[in-house]
Amino acid sequence: MTMVPVHRSDGSGAHRSPGKRRKKRKRSVGELELLVGGMVVVLAAQSWLSGLTSAPWLRAWASVFLAICVQALPFLVLGTLISAAIAVFVPTSFLERALPRNQMLAVPVAGAAGVVLPGCECASVPVAGGLMARGVAPAAALAFLLSAPAINPVVLVATTVAFPGHPEMVAARYVASLGTACAMGWLWARFGRPDWLRMPARRAVPEGAAGRWGAFREALEHDFLHAGGWLVVGGITAATLNVLVPHDVLKGLGGVPVLSVVVLALLAVVLAVCSEADAFVAASLTAFPPTARLAFMVIGPMVDVKLIALQTGTFGRDFAWRFSAATFVTGLVLASITGWWLL
Repeated sequence: MTMVPVHRSDGSGAHRSPGKRRKKRKRSVGELELLVGGMVVVLAAQSWLSGLTSAPWLRAWASVFLAICVQALPFLVLGTLISAAIAVFVPTSFLERALPRNQMLAVPVAGAAGVVLPGCECASVPVAGGLMARGVAPAAALAFLLSAPAINPVVLVATTVAFPGHPEMVAARYVASLGTACAMGWLWARFGRPDWLRMPARRAVPEGAAGRWGAFREALEHDFLHAGGWLVVGGITAATLNVLVPHDVLKGLGGVPVLSVVVLALLAVVLAVCSEADAFVAASLTAFPPTARLAFMVIGPMVDVKLIALQTGTFGRDFAWRFSAATFVTGLVLASITGWWLL
């Protein structure tokens, strides 16, 4: 049989040979470039914007918002770079080989691995799904899912910068977050049912340097766009709370120990601030006691609206609502105990 080459017409009657079909694709400006460019413009023009109006409340709002974004942005970029590199270049079988076969022992090992293998909460869900797809026990994978965005080095350093002179806050965040991750892993090993969890399918990483670097760029764009967008939302909300909400109201809520902890824990769920930036938001909520701000930082990386959506899409609705509710209660209890003990 003779193969006849097929030539595609360009609409003018001429035919292009196969060797000339490929044209250099013009690279378009994407969402990542627009977000970065917009933030650079806003930060560069902050002095001009602050002098544009004499309204004290607006200047105060802009000062709080810009302070949160400026302080958090370097940690946000570093965190998304690390999480994208882990998702593409570090094989998920690494944890599988390192974990003990016993689930009860594997849970704290996987939880502690969050210190070595950092990533934002957006990346922790697919990484945990990949671990399960490769045979890692769900209890251990879920412990890693909760601990990685909460106790990684970037988050701990950011917490140190956000709370200067208060190393006890960094220690309390580490203890309460790791304790919550391990407790949830053990609870799932004891009470979790297979029919609640939809096991994710294994996803292949592209072969070759070009494919891996392309996947790295896509992962970086996804993580940075999600985290950057929610950082802006968190900064806007924190600035609004500091300016528009009467300080007497905040002081009233902050003066009730139990109520203040619950209020900030619920606020963390709604704001869904990236874990690399939530310490700066928590530090700005000065009307609340330290334990309440600790609860904000413990709950945020583990239970928020975007994480619930990601878990629903990856593991199923039956899993997401049960796991999120149990994590919220467990994190709230352990944050309160740790705050009473260390703060």
